[in-house]
Amino acid sequence: MANSFKTFMLLAALGGLAMAIGGGIGGRSGMSFGLMIGLAMAAGSYWFSDRLAIKSARAVPADPQQYPEYFAIMEDLTRRADMPMPKLYVTPNRQPNAFATGRNPNNAAVAVTVGLMDIMSWDEVRGVLAHELAHIENRDILIGSVAAAIAMAVTWAARMAMWSGMRGRNRNSNPLVMIATIVLAPVAASFIKSAISRTREYKADASAAALMGDAEPLARALEKLGMASGRIPADGVQPEQASHYIVNPLGDGATQSNFGGMSRRGGMGGMGGLGNLGRMFTTHPPLEDRVRALRESEFGSDQPTLSN
Repeated sequence: MANSFKTFMLLAALGGLAMAIGGGIGGRSGMSFGLMIGLAMAAGSYWFSDRLAIKSARAVPADPQQYPEYFAIMEDLTRRADMPMPKLYVTPNRQPNAFATGRNPNNAAVAVTVGLMDIMSWDEVRGVLAHELAHIENRDILIGSVAAAIAMAVTWAARMAMWSGMRGRNRNSNPLVMIATIVLAPVAASFIKSAISRTREYKADASAAALMGDAEPLARALEKLGMASGRIPADGVQPEQASHYIVNPLGDGATQSNFGGMSRRGGMGGMGGLGNLGRMFTTHPPLEDRVRALRESEFGSDQPTLSN
């Protein structure tokens, strides 16, 4: 409940930011325009984000003859969750990872990489698939897509403000408001969008553990993902799709952990000395925090994490 309320407040803040930018640029009419742009982008994301995600990942429909365990696990999980069976895909990426997409449970898909099935036990794959199914049940794909679309609208408006200011078309605008719009608005939008994504990851982890009645398969899977994703590049993953994956394939700090010799400082994401400030703009929580939360939950085993 707390995570859902936090998500709602963050989405409201993001929408309000889009309206405020429109108002700062063009008064009341600009505010209405900013709202319309945000709604239009959110609607487009609602209808087309699943196809874009599948195409971007070069995913192909999974063959039930080739991957019977994949289908059997998802059939069991959807029966437990009383949900429709999503379409199942496989991507050729050698980095272990997975993502879910689709606007609702009746129009959903799950994709896993060949790298995931190469390094995971089927029990660990179950944990990953339960996490992705939780994203579908919680409507996280829709929430994340809407947040990303509104953030894109905010950035677009800021660029329009800069272009308009350079051409001298906003002589009646407050210059301080214009500077804040151009410089700070995209930063604020990125911060809010990332905060929404991190909140939904924790919720999906908890929902997956509850669905299975055991947090350990997902905790072990996250540890393996942390070790492997830092060593195997994500081939062809587009930055705008990275937040959909169970761990960030491009290493924005989500895979920074003590697993496999990666440290919180430096590590994969180029965070270096940014510390907590840099982590505020990552789309995923640190993996060791997610593993700790799982093992300390009512479904956890309190087992120690893997050592180097």
